[in-house]
Amino acid sequence: MASPPLSVDAYVDGVLSGDRAKLGRAITLVESRNPTHQQAAQEVLTRLLPHAGKALRVGISGVPGVGKSTFIEALGCDLTAKGHRVAVLAVDPSSSRSGGSILGDKTRMERLSIDDNAFIRPSPTGGRLGGVNRATRETMIVCEAAGFDVVLVETVGTGQSETLVAGMVDFFLVLMLPGAGDELQGIKKGILELADMIAVNKADGPNDTRARLAMNEYKTALHIMTPAHPDWTPPVVLCSGLKGMGLAELWQKIEEHRSIMDANGALAERRRAQQVEWMWSMVEDRLMDAVKAHPAVCDALPGLRQAVAQGSTTATRAAQRILEAFGVDAEAD
Repeated sequence: MASPPLSVDAYVDGVLSGDRAKLGRAITLVESRNPTHQQAAQEVLTRLLPHAGKALRVGISGVPGVGKSTFIEALGCDLTAKGHRVAVLAVDPSSSRSGGSILGDKTRMERLSIDDNAFIRPSPTGGRLGGVNRATRETMIVCEAAGFDVVLVETVGTGQSETLVAGMVDFFLVLMLPGAGDELQGIKKGILELADMIAVNKADGPNDTRARLAMNEYKTALHIMTPAHPDWTPPVVLCSGLKGMGLAELWQKIEEHRSIMDANGALAERRRAQQVEWMWSMVEDRLMDAVKAHPAVCDALPGLRQAVAQGSTTATRAAQRILEAFGVDAEAD
C-alpha cells in the first residue's frame, strides 16, 4: 500500500537534511499529475528554490549503443571519488504504444547506484515531451536542494528530447561511436549545433585508430559551423567509459566551459532564458491537459478523430472544431 503524502514541511526538511527516502518521495510528488499533489509540489519547490541552482548541470546524449550508461557510471564514480555529490536523472520516454517505460538505469549502473554520494532517478514521461520538461526540471531543483553539486541528465539520443534536455542544462555533451564515416552521413545537423562538446566513446583497444579518425571528422564538421557562443569552440575528445579513459580531461573541459561562461555572464543569461522557456512549456502542457479534459471536446473528439482518419475533413478544420468546443474562437487558415 502506498504511503500517505507527507506535509510540505516534512518534504522540505527531509530534502534539505539529505534524507534519501524523503528525497525520493519528494520527487514522486513533483512527478505526479494529480492536481492535489501538484499543488503541494509547487509549495515544496517554492521553499526549495533558494537552496537550488548551484549545481553544474550536464546533459548527455548519444545514439543507442554508444555506451551512455557505462560512460555515466564511470564518470559519476570518478566524480564522487573527487568529493562531488552526483545526481543522475535519466529521461526515459515511455512507450507511446504500451505506456510502459524501461526504468533499468539502476540495474545498468550497479556501482553508482550503491554509492552514498550518488543518486539515480529515472523519469518516466508518459510519452509526453512536456513531461520531460516538467518532471526533469523540477527533479533537478529537488536534487540540488538536497546538496548534489553535479546533475547529469541522460537522454535517449533520439527525437526532440535532445533539444529539451539541451534547454535545461549548462553543458550538452554528445557521445559518438568510432567510425565516423557512415555516422556523419546520417547525423542530424541539429545535434551538432546543440553540442558543447563531442566525445568519441569506446576509443580503447582495437578502436583506437577508428576513434582518432572519427575525432578528426567531427572536428572538421564542427569547424564549418558557427559556435553557439563566440567564447567557446566545442572540443572533440576521446574517451572510454568501460576503461575510464579520458574522463579527467573531459571533465576538465566541462569545468573550463563553466568558468568561461560564468565569467562572461553567458551562464546566467542561459539559465534566465531557460526559465522563460520553461514557463511557456508549462503553459502549453497545462493548456493541452485542459483541452483534452473539457467535456465538449470529449464529446466531439471521437467523431472528429474518425472524420480525419477517413479523410472526410482536414486536420486543420478538425483542430478548429476542437478549439471552438473548448471555447476559443478559431478560424481555419
